[in-house]
Amino acid sequence: MIHLSGAGKRFGHKLLFDGLDLMITPRDRMGLVGGNGTGKSTLLKVLGGMETLDYGAITTGKGTTTGYLPQDGLTLSGRSVFAECIAVFDYVRAMEVELQALTHSMAEIAPGDPEFIRVAERFNVVEHEFQSHDGYAIESKVGAVLGGLGFHTEDWGRRTEEFSGGWQMRIALAKLLLQTPNLLLLDEPTNHLDLAARNWLEQFLLDYPHAFVVISHDRYFLDVTVNKIAEIWNRKVHFYSGNYDKYLQQKDERRQQLESAYRNQRIKIEQLEAFINRFRYQATKAKQVQSRIKELDRIERLEIPPDEKLIKIKFPQPKPSGRTVAEFTGVSKNYGAKHVFSNVDFVIERGDRIALVGDNGAGKSTLIKLLAQIEPLSSGSYRVGHNVELDYFAQDQYKELNPAARVLDDMSSVSTRSTQTELRTLLGCFLFSDDDVFKPIGVLSGGERNRYALARMLLQPSNFLLLDEPTNHLDIRAKDVLLSALEDFTGTVVFVSHDRYFIDKLATRVFEIGGGAVNIFPGNYEDYLYRKEKSGAPAGVAPSAELAPQNNGGVKSPPAAAPQKRVNPIKRQQLEDRRHELEESIAWLESVIIECQDAQLSFVSASESARLANLIETSKDELRLAMEEWEKIAIALS
Repeated sequence: MIHLSGAGKRFGHKLLFDGLDLMITPRDRMGLVGGNGTGKSTLLKVLGGMETLDYGAITTGKGTTTGYLPQDGLTLSGRSVFAECIAVFDYVRAMEVELQALTHSMAEIAPGDPEFIRVAERFNVVEHEFQSHDGYAIESKVGAVLGGLGFHTEDWGRRTEEFSGGWQMRIALAKLLLQTPNLLLLDEPTNHLDLAARNWLEQFLLDYPHAFVVISHDRYFLDVTVNKIAEIWNRKVHFYSGNYDKYLQQKDERRQQLESAYRNQRIKIEQLEAFINRFRYQATKAKQVQSRIKELDRIERLEIPPDEKLIKIKFPQPKPSGRTVAEFTGVSKNYGAKHVFSNVDFVIERGDRIALVGDNGAGKSTLIKLLAQIEPLSSGSYRVGHNVELDYFAQDQYKELNPAARVLDDMSSVSTRSTQTELRTLLGCFLFSDDDVFKPIGVLSGGERNRYALARMLLQPSNFLLLDEPTNHLDIRAKDVLLSALEDFTGTVVFVSHDRYFIDKLATRVFEIGGGAVNIFPGNYEDYLYRKEKSGAPAGVAPSAELAPQNNGGVKSPPAAAPQKRVNPIKRQQLEDRRHELEESIAWLESVIIECQDAQLSFVSASESARLANLIETSKDELRLAMEEWEKIAIALS
C-alpha cells in the first residue's frame, strides 16, 4: 500500500528520523510509539500526505485511500450530528435518488419501448452498485458508530456546533470510521473517549477490514489492537512484532544482545590496540601490525543508545489517617430538576484505591467534588474520618497555580529537601526538559500546567487524594511514574481515569456510577467487567445475588460457590504462547533423554558415561518442571 525508502525528516534544525524503510501492507495493525517530540505525529502526516519528506522516497499503491485523525483541532458546524455523519455516504445516497428516478421512468414507459430496455439496464447497473455499497444499511451503520462512540439517540438531531471540542473530535472520528479507508491514520484517538467508547473502538479496530496506524499513550489499547510496533528512538525507527507488551520484552532482549555485542567488540578492539601499541616499532612485526591496523579500521563501531528505563522516584508518604476515611449516608445530589445521586451510602477506608467508572455525564466528577467538599450535598450526610487531609486534583487544576512563578522555583518551594537534580529528574518524567523548567507557569499550555500540578502534588501528598483524570496529557513514561508513585502511596486514593491499564494496575475497588446509584465492586476494572458480564446487568443496575457487588457499607458476603474467573484476552494470548513454547521444550527434552539413553548402550569412556547420566537426570528434572507448568496453564485456559 505505502512504501517509504531511505526516508528522513527534520523539524527546523532537529533531525526527527532518517534512513527509514517502511512497508505498510493491507492488513497491518501498527502502533507508533516514542517520546514526545520524536516525530510520531509528523510521520503519521507523511503517510497521510499532509507532510513531505526532506529526503528519501514514498510510494503509494494504486487505489490506496487514507483517512487521518489529528489529536484535536477539528470543528464542525452547520448540520446535525446524524446529517454530518451520513454525508459520508452522499455518493451512495445519490445512487438511491437515481434509482427512484429510474423506477418512475420505467413506470411511465411501455415495456416494449427501446427506451424502457435502456432505463432497465441502467437500473440494474446502479442497483448492483448500490447493493455492493450496502446502501440499504447506511443509516443503521451511522447509528451503530454514533452509539458506540457515546452519542445517545436524542443527540443525533443536535447541531454539531453545540458540542464541546472533545465531542467534536468524536464526530470527526465517527465520520472517518464510516468512510472505511484502506489505511486509517489515528493520532491518539482515545484522548476524548471514555472507557465504554474506548472498549467499543477496540472491538471496531479488531474487526476493521483494512490497515491502520495508531499513536496512543494507552498501553491496554495498544495491547489489544495492534500486531506490530514501530518505535521512533534516537532518530531511528525500530520495528517489533506483536503488541505493546511483546514490544517491551523484545526491546529489553535487543538491548541485552546489543550490550553483549558491545562488550565483545570492546574486548576485540582493546586486544588489537594492545598488539599494535606493543609491536608498532618492531620491524619483525611490521606486517602483523599493519594487518591489525586494517582490521581495526574495518570494524563498524557499535553504540549503546541512552537508557530509557523508568526512573524510580521515592515520594514522601503522608501521615496516617483513621481507618474510616470518608462515609456517605443517604446522600443525594440534584442540579435543579436533574437528579445525579439518590440516597447513596458507602464507606471509604484507609488504603483504598477506588476507581470511579460510568458513562459521560453519569456523575463521576460530581462525586469527586462532593468528596472534596467543593460541591454541597442536596441531602444526606458526609463524614470525613480522623486525621484525614484531602487534596483534590481537578481537570483544570492549573488555575490554582501562581502564573508568575518559574516551574523549578515553584517546585523547590514545595519540596525544600529535594536537590535541584532530583526535581529536574521528576520534571523530566512529566515532560519538562532543558529550558522548560525555567519558564513561568503562566506561559505553559493548559495541559502542561496540569502535568506540572500533578508532579507538584506528588511531592507533598495529603493522605486522601481525589484525582479527576490525572492521566490526561501524560505519555506512557509519565503514566508509569505516576502509577509507581500511587502504588507505593500509603494513603487513600479515589480517581477517575479512562486508561484501562492504569485502572487495572491501581484499583482495589470500583465504584460504578449510573442511574442515580453507586454500585461497589471489589477488585480492579477487569474484575468489575467479569462480574458485569456474568450478571448481564446494564450500567447502574446491580447484578444478581450470586454475583452482586459489595453493599454500600463496603462489606460483601462471599458467594457459596464463586464462579471461575475469566482470563482476559491479553493474558490468555500470553498463556497460549507460553503453552506452545512449553510443548516444543517438552518434545525437545524427551528427544534428548532418548538420544542419551541410546548412547549409553555403546560404552566410550567412564567420563562420557558419567556425562550422559548427568545430562539425563538434568533433562528429566527440566521435563518434570515443564510438565507441571504446562498442566497449570492448561487448567487456567480451560
